[in-house]
Amino acid sequence: MLILTRKIDEEIIINSDIKLKILGITNNKIKIGIKAPNDIKILRGELFELIKSETLEALNKSSENIKNVSNFKVNKLNRL
Repeated sequence: MLILTRKIDEEIIINSDIKLKILGITNNKIKIGIKAPNDIKILRGELFELIKSETLEALNKSSENIKNVSNFKVNKLNRL
């Protein structure tokens, strides 16, 4: 992890097309402006983790459903 110290109005540039700018500091909160191409998704960390866990949960459920369906078909064919 790279750790940088920045003051208000100073920027961090990533890959020449993403700019992070420190807009303000109030109490223990930092306001950051992000300028990036439209095709780059920007999410808060906690929202990213929530989406990731929900996606994994849905994937696991769909895998279980696929197993159940394939078992059902095999059982039905075995009865014939």
